[in-house]
This record gives sequence, C-alpha cells and structure tokens, in this order.
Amino acid sequence: MNLPLRIARRYLLAKKSFHIINIISIISLVGISVGVMALVIVLSVFNGFEGVIKGMYSRFDADIKILPAEGKTFSTQRPEVQHLLELPSLSATCEVVEENALLAYGSKRHIGTIKGVGRSYASIAQMDSCLRDGRFRLWMGSQPFITLGLGVAQTLNASLAHFQPITVYIPKRGKAPLSMEAAFEQRSIMPTAVFSVQADIDMQYAIAPVEFVRKLLGYDSTAVSALELRLDPSQRLEAVQRDIVALLGPGYRVLNRYQQNETFYRTMKTEKLVIGLILVLVLIIASFNIVGTLSMLIIDKRSDVGTLRSLGADNQLIGRIFIAEGMLISVGGIAIGTVLGLLLCWAQQTFKLIRLEGRGTFVIDAYPVDVQLPDIAAILALVLLLGYLCARFPVRMLTRRILSGSTI
Repeated sequence: MNLPLRIARRYLLAKKSFHIINIISIISLVGISVGVMALVIVLSVFNGFEGVIKGMYSRFDADIKILPAEGKTFSTQRPEVQHLLELPSLSATCEVVEENALLAYGSKRHIGTIKGVGRSYASIAQMDSCLRDGRFRLWMGSQPFITLGLGVAQTLNASLAHFQPITVYIPKRGKAPLSMEAAFEQRSIMPTAVFSVQADIDMQYAIAPVEFVRKLLGYDSTAVSALELRLDPSQRLEAVQRDIVALLGPGYRVLNRYQQNETFYRTMKTEKLVIGLILVLVLIIASFNIVGTLSMLIIDKRSDVGTLRSLGADNQLIGRIFIAEGMLISVGGIAIGTVLGLLLCWAQQTFKLIRLEGRGTFVIDAYPVDVQLPDIAAILALVLLLGYLCARFPVRMLTRRILSGSTI
C-alpha cells in the first residue's frame, strides 16, 4: 500500500479529534451508497420491463418486415423480390395484406386493422403462445377463419361458443357510390381464436387469410402490402438486413424488430435516460458531502501537514493524501451501494418482493429485474469521476492556503 493511501485510510478509520468529522464522513458514505443502490435497482427494473416488452412484441413481429417506399402494395413477381425469396439466410417468408376495416358482430361495431397472412404465418409469429381462447388456424378445408385481438373481441363482445360470424366491411375503391350499401365491400368470416400480445395490438388487429383480404380489396393474387421474414437462427440480423437493403434498392423499406416499433422503444429508452439523469443529479448532490468532509479534515489536520512537511513530504504528496481520502469514501460508497443493489435485485427476482397491482391483468405479477453489466460499469465510472472531482476541489482550494500558496 503506498504512503498517501495508507495515511488516508488511517484518517478515515481512526478516531478523529472532532467527532463531527466522523459523522459527516458516514453521511457522505451513506449518501453515495444510497445513490448507487438506487441507480442499480432502477436501471435494472427498466431493463426488465424492456425485456418483457421485447419478448411480447417478438411473438407477433417478424424478424424483418419489408414495406413499399411509396404506395400501399407491391407485387411479389418483381425480379428483386423473387431474388429475395431465394436467399438462403431466410427460414420462412409470409405474404401480408393489411387494411383498416369495420368489424361487425351482432349489434357491435369496431374499427381496426384486418391483417391478411399466408399459410406460413405460424412459422413467422409465435401465435400459439399468444392465444387466450380457441385455436389459431387460417383455413379448415375451404372455410376461412379469423383470429381476433383480445381488445377487438371484448369491444365486439364476440364469443367463440356462439358460432356467429364476424362481418368485415372495407370501403370500395374507385368512384364514389350512390348509396351507403354500395360504399363497402363486405364478407363474413367465422372467428376461431382470441390472442393477446400488447394492449395496442390487441385493440387493433384481427388476423385472417391473405386470400380473404385480397378478395375484399379487389387485389390480384401477387399483391402484398408487406413481406414478413424469419431468419435462420445462425444468421446475424444486422448483416442480413444490410444484404436485403442492397438487394431491393430504394423502392422498399426494410425494418427490423426495433424499427417496426421504433417510437415505442425510443420512448422507453428516453424514460430510462430521464430517470437515470434525475438519480445522477441526486448522486451529484450527495457527492458534495465529500467536499464538506475533506474541507473539515484538511482544517483539522493542519498540524499533521506541518509534521509531514518537516519529515520531507512535498506539496504533491500531501495533496494526494487528501484526494485518496475522498476516493476512499467514494469507493466505499460504490462497494456498499452496488452490493446492496444487486442483493435487492436478486431478492426481487427470486422472491418477487414487490408485486404489480391489478393481479391478473398483466403478463407478469411482479416488477421484472434484469441486471446488465454495462449499466453497472457506467455507474461505477460515473461515481469514481464524481468522487475524484469532489475531492480535487477542496484539496486545491484549502491546501493552497495552508501550504503558503503552493499548488498541488
């Protein structure tokens, strides 16, 4: 152990002539510990919620979704699309036609989105894990079926046990009709299942065969509004996405899972950043206790400084002693706060200490926690930097006067 650190440790742990310095040192240590613990816990909870949300969306969203850059549809017979479908990095592809529609069930009405999908959709989305009732299927022989989002089903008061069809209304394209009856194309289809992913999706989507939706819209058999792709598990998403962008050119938008819900994910990251900054501000305020602690310690140790100088200590060595004192407080706060934060995160994961209110309405029953090493490393680096700066300031200002104007 070098000399400045050894003397600083003795100042921190040994009894001091003024009891108030002991109290302030403890307050500084506790303040930093609480701030670090709060940052570890809050960031881990945000990571947990982000993981839960990503898991829910991943069951419904494709790895990559291709949309036209202009217009609503494109043809799967285009040469670049045919080359895309032959890529060995893809394990499944699905044709999709989406359109806003009016859904009717008895006397109930709901405006949502009908999503027509191909028979390979089960290989793209994990629909079986999303089902609340019934069985997901698109066809039984020549009979098409529709699967309703939970919010859609609740709004329509639709029941799978009543064997009553859903009537789908879509505005006709072309010239304005002379009557309301002629304004809409309508077809009936039997509901077969109810799924739940996330509230916005549940309230918006109903899933039907792509052929059924094409007939409603009057599209030909090659028209799609999107292509959904599932990658081979051995492939890297970013690399495959770059290859597809280069293959298709500027006429298409190629979106990964994050980009398909970019606004939502960006909002989550912004919330995490804002809460983190608020806690960092609290931590900065707590770190200023180090300034008060070192200021009183330096004034208290004037006689010790004189003794050290008589023994040959230079100004730089004396300055390092008090800086080491501040860093010991910071490191102690980091160690205690990190350990307590990790212990509480482990306890929450294991015993679900804090549960979510409204049990039964959430996909989870307790606050999720996901401790990530980059967050811990960022917290440690931040607190060490704050500790150094808060120690450097009083050392430079006060020892300059004590040491007859010498700088450190």
